[in-house]
Amino acid sequence: MNIALIAHDSKKILMQNFCIAYRGILNKNDLFATGTTGRLIEDVTNLTIHKYLAGHLGGEKQIGAQIEHNQIDLVIMLRDPLTLASHEPDMNNVVRLCDIHNIPVATNLATAELLIKSLDRGDMEWREMYK
Repeated sequence: MNIALIAHDSKKILMQNFCIAYRGILNKNDLFATGTTGRLIEDVTNLTIHKYLAGHLGGEKQIGAQIEHNQIDLVIMLRDPLTLASHEPDMNNVVRLCDIHNIPVATNLATAELLIKSLDRGDMEWREMYK
């Protein structure tokens, strides 16, 4: 499975901890991330991550393009709903594209844990028929 990882600045440490906790599951998949988030995850987990530009430089747009081409199976986007980012429209577009293309997306830790455990159980295999 191809998993996209995105995190607002205030959620980057939470994303690192999430990836540490679920490293065993994530390691079995192909990981994609916006630049800074990907680098921070690699620093603490030794996971291999394909890194795009930083979010504010167009990383979310690059992930959005992958979603549009059916190249992403799951998105974990830890966002801070109380802080408006300058690239907020791009982050909202990622969620919109996930809705359009039927891609599971988590925007908070609780949903991210549910989706990653579902992935580990094999509940996401239905995504293969979309490819």
